[in-house]
Amino acid sequence: MGMSDDRPVTKLCRLDIDGPVARLTLTRSEVHNALNAQLISEIADVLAWTAERSVGSTGELLDSEGANHLRALVIGSDGRHFCAGADINMMREGGTKGTKENRADAERLDKLFNGLWSHPCFTIASVHGVALGGGAGLVACCDHAIAASGTRIALSEAKLGILPAVIGPYVYRRVGSAQFRRLATLAGTFEPDEALMIGMVDQIAANAEEASRLVDEAIATVLTTGPVAVVEAKSLIDSFDRWMGTDEELREWALDKTSEMRASAEGQEGLAAFLDGRKPAWSSENQDG
Repeated sequence: MGMSDDRPVTKLCRLDIDGPVARLTLTRSEVHNALNAQLISEIADVLAWTAERSVGSTGELLDSEGANHLRALVIGSDGRHFCAGADINMMREGGTKGTKENRADAERLDKLFNGLWSHPCFTIASVHGVALGGGAGLVACCDHAIAASGTRIALSEAKLGILPAVIGPYVYRRVGSAQFRRLATLAGTFEPDEALMIGMVDQIAANAEEASRLVDEAIATVLTTGPVAVVEAKSLIDSFDRWMGTDEELREWALDKTSEMRASAEGQEGLAAFLDGRKPAWSSENQDG
């Protein structure tokens, strides 16, 4: 697999690649980038394609043709709003379907959210307008979220008599039990200041220009970080979240993981670069892309 391979065919979103950075833009602006079955499938396909061509998956900075493998993924959208949640027609159809058919729709949506949550790249959400329901799920699944001033976020499902169950595991991990319980039961909108306070977003931008600058700054920072270490850090947190053993066993596991990473090719290069007073091989300053 290489970066010159055919990209997924998309009509409702757009994939742009600049060196090690992929940008996924929702382009269904006429309906506020609401999620229908086609858009959900397209996003999932893009996430799978970019994940397979990331440094975290391949273990290589460059492909066989010398092009950069991916290290960062930015999700944004055209138009006034980031994502208004589920498309009204999809909701209407869901009301006429049985449990089995609705389960299939939910599985498609879960594939999207899990693909984003587990993506090997450092993922950044650039949010503006509204991020409702599934739109809030996209925010929660990203490693870093930047909200423009005036953004409104909501776990709005309860207003329709349903639950934020598919996005629930990801929102729960991002904001914690008490806040998830409050947001899911109130189902009201909240603005960037509150989102920042509870950990739903990480930065607030005064305007579009500042949002773009903050995205670029986050990318520049992550490109100084070992790309395999980024993937391993995500795995580390998952291991902590799911740990079922004793504290002593966790300490032993952490010692093994530390030793493993220090002995890895990336760990050896990072330590050698530090001692030599040079930039490591993965530093963006050493790359043309």
